[in-house]
Amino acid sequence: MRQPPSLILLIFIAMASPLALNAFVPAMPDAAQALHADIGTIQLTFTAYLLTLAFGQLISGPLADFFGRRPILLTGLGLHVAGSLLAAQATGVEWLIAGRVLQALGGSTAMVLARTIILDVHGRAGAAGRMGYVVMAIAIAQSIAPTLGGYLNLWSGWQSVFYVSIVMGALVWLFALIQLPETCTERSPNLRLGSLVGRYGEVLQSGQYLGYAVSTTAIASAFYLFVGSSPYLVVDQLQGDSADFGLWFLAVSLAFMLGSFSSTQLARHFSIDQMVLLGNVLSLIGAAILLLFALSGALTFASLFLPMALVTFGRGLSQPNAQSAAISCATGSAGTASGLMGFIQLLTGAAIAQLVPWLLELGITTLFSCILLAPCIALLAHWQAWRAGRLTTDSASTPQS
Repeated sequence: MRQPPSLILLIFIAMASPLALNAFVPAMPDAAQALHADIGTIQLTFTAYLLTLAFGQLISGPLADFFGRRPILLTGLGLHVAGSLLAAQATGVEWLIAGRVLQALGGSTAMVLARTIILDVHGRAGAAGRMGYVVMAIAIAQSIAPTLGGYLNLWSGWQSVFYVSIVMGALVWLFALIQLPETCTERSPNLRLGSLVGRYGEVLQSGQYLGYAVSTTAIASAFYLFVGSSPYLVVDQLQGDSADFGLWFLAVSLAFMLGSFSSTQLARHFSIDQMVLLGNVLSLIGAAILLLFALSGALTFASLFLPMALVTFGRGLSQPNAQSAAISCATGSAGTASGLMGFIQLLTGAAIAQLVPWLLELGITTLFSCILLAPCIALLAHWQAWRAGRLTTDSASTPQS
């Protein structure tokens, strides 16, 4: 039997998609100018990526259960590289969007199967610690990608961002071809799409699940609003460039990492619901400060990025707890619940990202008001989840007559 895949290989597989998604963000204004596209059209390169990533996560798992992990993963990485090449060579915005769709389709496969292979090899108990390294690697990729993309765009043009994905994707594909064995021991006899849809429907019937899922999705939406609009604010409002965006965005990314790390430490002292509440309140405070700076007309790099760093620090506290609470509500369908949550979050993010040009036209006050609305929705959804949980507990504890 071949040796199981190394954790390092699986980490790099999981990093490919978040790196590709976020590295292009600071280069979007320059790409729009070079391809003679307006903001709304170039925004489709971000929206289409998120949308494809959302649907890709729904289909990658069932395909890998039927065909095996290795062929689906290698095909996905190949599509990711092909999409990166197409985007790098794009002479029109239509080809750029097509390249981003292929990138995301392959990237969704990599993100899903990196976790699945860990579970195949190490089991549910042994996978927990190793999964933490994968999550941290994804967070690091999300942190360095805007900075890397910003400087590459400034030094070598927006196309250079995609050549990084080509090189990384090709190397990961090559090592996967050499080292990755088939880890699926029991394949699904058929794709059973009808059964899969039925399981998704059962998960959605849980009020607790919906409450926690909407809560974490709302906080993520605040981030999507910010990451979709801030490159244009930096260029148009603050007269900065893509390197300025990438450097300041580090504060936002590192705050999310710090919040996630703090969540693991505070979990010993606070309940899941207390952590979700604390994170959502901190996000609300950060969003309120951001809006106050906009209303006062005091928009600077610091007043733009530092309040958002507080929002994402709160997200780092709330998101892991809200996600684990939601998944635990779906007894016997944890994988389905996890995939569905990723689909809901990314689909919402794609829709919101495409609203950014319209919100920018309405003004930054309207934009930042929407960012403030997100943690308000998160708090309300969390309260509904907590209430549904209490009702379920009270019903279970009531003696039957």
